Amino acid sequence: MLLALSYKMKIYHHIDEFKPVKNAVVTIGTFDGVHLGHRKIISRLKELADANGGETVILTFFPHPRMILHPEDENIKLINTINEKAQLLEQLGVDHLIITPFSRDFSNQSAEDYIRDILVNKIGTQKIVIGYDHRFGKDRRGGLNDLLHLAPIYGYEVIEIPEQDINDVAISSTRIRETLSKAEIETANTFLGYPFFITGKVVRGDQLGRQLGYPTANIMIEERYKLVPGDGIFAVKVQVNNNEYNGMAYIGIRPTLNGMKQRIEVNLFGFNEDIYYQPIRMEFLHFVRHDMKFNNLDELKIHIAKDKEEVLRLLDR
Repeated sequence: MLLALSYKMKIYHHIDEFKPVKNAVVTIGTFDGVHLGHRKIISRLKELADANGGETVILTFFPHPRMILHPEDENIKLINTINEKAQLLEQLGVDHLIITPFSRDFSNQSAEDYIRDILVNKIGTQKIVIGYDHRFGKDRRGGLNDLLHLAPIYGYEVIEIPEQDINDVAISSTRIRETLSKAEIETANTFLGYPFFITGKVVRGDQLGRQLGYPTANIMIEERYKLVPGDGIFAVKVQVNNNEYNGMAYIGIRPTLNGMKQRIEVNLFGFNEDIYYQPIRMEFLHFVRHDMKFNNLDELKIHIAKDKEEVLRLLDR
């Protein structure tokens, strides 16, 4: 579900809500991560719109096509929730975001039906900016050649982002997901062009952190498809109640306590307020260490103190 937020960028929850705009410069994609490769495409989109007095339009899909076409795969995780993606695209100055529901019927359109009915009739595309490898339509048979072939018939122009331009930054959403799953935060952030973050709300825990002298906020992420980094300790920055704090985050099952369920917790430095059920955003800046099992709570407490020293060092450099 999209939150009821106020965007300067106009958001449409279905293609039928969109009314064609003047000189629409369009691109299509899932844009998971809105990473540096995506930003290259969006930058070109904006340049063309500015040069032609047009407006930028991004057509994306939700649920992610893989969730519909491969529902048996419960391991599908995405870098951004749909809300997070919208916020990132707005920050880049996109004018219109169309979030159209993805379904098997939608995926079964022929390439020409997709171009004529969606891109031309529904959106009024004048220029389409597309990556060299973008696929669409039934069995993903449609691509750049179809767009080029039909351009003179339907009156739009195709601007290709060549393979070299995209591969120069050597980025893919898949690669970023892999680095995050391995807790390789610094590498993922370099590919993204911004710190990876999660958004959720603070829920009640069992107060163990408080007993150890390091009270934590337990974070619940409502979207099950949201990717969470691999287990470990991280240096983070946290936004809550319109303020930002440095912190030490933990992701793991708490093996010292023989835990079974993954938890996301953060100790906020210089903070002592009741924030239960408040929204929270946590940016991951540095990886400190992998999760470990200790012999007892005293040993765990000693190691947490060392972790905090390392987090402070990383955040201060």
